[in-house]
Amino acid sequence: MSDRDETNPPTEDFASMLAEFEQRDAGSKRRRGPQVGETVRGRIVSIGADSVFVDLGGKSEGTLDVAEVRDEQGTITVAVGDEIEAKVVSTEEGTPVLRRVIGHGRGAEARAELAQAFEHGIPVEGLVTAVNKGGVEVHVAGLRAFCPISQLELRHVDDASGFVGQRLSFRITRYEPGPRGRDNVVLSRRALLEEEQRARAVETRAKLEPGAVLAGTVSTLKDYGAFVDLGGIEGMLHVSEIGFARVAHPKDVLSVGQRVEVQVIRVEKSDDPKRPDRISLSLKSLEKDPWADVRERFPEGARLAGRVARVESFGAFVEIAPGVEGLLHVSELGGKNVKHAKQVVKVGDPIEVTVLGVDPEKRRIALALAREGDGDDEGGTAASMARAPKSLGTLGDLLKKKR
Repeated sequence: MSDRDETNPPTEDFASMLAEFEQRDAGSKRRRGPQVGETVRGRIVSIGADSVFVDLGGKSEGTLDVAEVRDEQGTITVAVGDEIEAKVVSTEEGTPVLRRVIGHGRGAEARAELAQAFEHGIPVEGLVTAVNKGGVEVHVAGLRAFCPISQLELRHVDDASGFVGQRLSFRITRYEPGPRGRDNVVLSRRALLEEEQRARAVETRAKLEPGAVLAGTVSTLKDYGAFVDLGGIEGMLHVSEIGFARVAHPKDVLSVGQRVEVQVIRVEKSDDPKRPDRISLSLKSLEKDPWADVRERFPEGARLAGRVARVESFGAFVEIAPGVEGLLHVSELGGKNVKHAKQVVKVGDPIEVTVLGVDPEKRRIALALAREGDGDDEGGTAASMARAPKSLGTLGDLLKKKR
């Protein structure tokens, strides 16, 4: 009798058999090609009168109805070599049949297409025809469908009337066949937008690092700043980073939908699942610093026209150029009888001033009320210089001077 029990083969034999089976199964899966319901991406290899042929890799080629790549004027919008993404909706003699968008059929064909689109998650095209309670009416392939207002955009829509007349793409979220063609079709445009946003976010995240300069679109305005869509990911542009000039509210210089170029100044992780990355942006960092050449632009003794930007008890800050403010001390506004600058000037007042001193390093400019002849000639400039302080000192020094 043999020492080996044929009814109980060694464990290693089972292991090798299992590995061989898994290898054969994996190879079979690789050879089977794209399956119905899968999303595939491929390159167009030819465009015929009725079909577009797409190389899907792995010796697999799919077909797409040429009508899906024509615009409303009938012009073909793709070319050989372009990459496209589509869904496999069926196979014909082993060849995957692809669809990008559904919504061009009519009657029974349309109902079959919509059922297919709902089953496989294929986008449908529809024309927004009216606003009704809670959303909009959409005509898809001759059938009436409904899109809730919450599903029209990524953000809340107050008035949906602006969508009427637009042909848009939607995802079917509910499809219930009804009698005499009265199917219950519920749509979502937001679902598609979120998918696109996630795809863009992957590309954008790879570029996110301090110092990177990115193009974006202003998406929301708040009192404290603006949110900028960088491509699937939003960053925060604080009001203090909009520019060197003082900005009371972001809406004064920005608008929703405006294209901007911003610099990433900080990227931090966040606990907010909707915004896992806290991204700080700046417009100001891309501008020339207006204080870089203030000594040349505003020499001591120069007479300037300005505007009162802020008033404090110790004096008024006067904007003499965008992003450049100087201090007009309260002592220059009327002496000991003036206890607060607001007794003499108010924000927004135009005012003529003379430069007494400039300290670019500390970003300080001392100003005086312009007098007759200040800065007009050598005598006027000398008179202004005689009033100039030896040193601008600190804010504490200015407050002591007030007392």
